[in-house]
Amino acid sequence: MRISYRDVKAEILNRIRNNTWPLGSNLPSEIDLAKEFGCARATMNRAMRDLVDDGILERKRKAGTKVKQSPTRRAQFSIAVVRDEVEQAGAKYSYSLIERNVLPAPSWLCERIKMKIGEPVLHIKCMHYSGKHPYQYEDRWVNLDVVPAANDFDFEDIGPNEWLLQQVPFTDGELVFSAINAPEDIARFLKAPVDSALFSIERTTWLEDKSVTYAQLYFARDHKLTSRI
Repeated sequence: MRISYRDVKAEILNRIRNNTWPLGSNLPSEIDLAKEFGCARATMNRAMRDLVDDGILERKRKAGTKVKQSPTRRAQFSIAVVRDEVEQAGAKYSYSLIERNVLPAPSWLCERIKMKIGEPVLHIKCMHYSGKHPYQYEDRWVNLDVVPAANDFDFEDIGPNEWLLQQVPFTDGELVFSAINAPEDIARFLKAPVDSALFSIERTTWLEDKSVTYAQLYFARDHKLTSRI
C-alpha cells in the first residue's frame, strides 16, 4: 500500500498529540523517518513542509526539525476571483473597464515591487458589480517584463485578476489590509460618500524574485472578509 504525505502528516500529528514527540522536542532525521514510515523521502519532505507551514514544526539549517514550543495557527487566504465571490452569493456578476494604459513605471511602484524606474508597466482601473450594486474598485499594475502577453490583451470583457490567475503562476504574495477615507473618484464609483471609511486590500504577487502585479482593491462599505485559521 502506497503511503501518501497526508498519511505521514497525520501520523506525525498523532505522535505530537500523544507526547511521543512533546513540544520543543527534536524529531529524527528526514531520512530515518522515511525509512521508518516506509515512504519516499520526497513524501516525508512534503509532509514536514506542510507542518512547518501550519505552524506545528520548525526547521533550521544544521539544527534539524523540532516541534514548536508554541505552535501557531495561520489564517488561510486564497486569491479570490470576484466573479466567483459574487455568483456564490447568489447575485449576477458584471464588470466594467474604466481605463487601460501602458506607462513608464513610477518611482513609488518601483520601490514596492522592485522594478526599474521607467520600465513599461500596464495600469488598469476597473469596476466589479454584484447585481446593480458596486462591489469592488480595482486599481492594478502589471509587470510587462514578467507578463508580456498582458500588453496585447484589451481586458474589455474580463478583469485583470481573473485573467492573470488563468495565465501566470505565482510563488509568493503579500496582503495588506487597511481602512481608507474614500477619495472622490473611488467614492463616485462605489457610490459612497467622499471621505467615508472603505475597506481596502493591497496585494502583491511574485514569481520567484520578480513581481507579477500590484493591486489596490477597494470594497463597497458593507463588505465582509472571512478567513479560516
